[in-house]
Amino acid sequence: MSKTYIYIFIMFAVTYLVRVLPLTLIRRKIKNRFIRSFLYYVPYVTLAVMTFPAIMHATDQPIAGICALVIGVLLAWFGAKLFTVAVTCCVTVLVLELMMKYLL
Repeated sequence: MSKTYIYIFIMFAVTYLVRVLPLTLIRRKIKNRFIRSFLYYVPYVTLAVMTFPAIMHATDQPIAGICALVIGVLLAWFGAKLFTVAVTCCVTVLVLELMMKYLL
């Protein structure tokens, strides 16, 4: 048996346990306020942890990613739609990258 199959099985087991154990161990509604708020924010924190490094490393110049992040956060804070925020961030990175490439 190849090591690859062992690694795949371990990944399967860990993923399965993470998804099945809460369903089998917790059978009633969670009433603890702290745990409920913690579980509410877990998806947002996970998304932020995966997205933030990509923002910094996806561009040639990290300052372009930082500027796009700041502009995107400000637009989202003031209620802009997701498509508007995404397009504005992409255009920001494009313009800053071109400026840094040709002007500096």
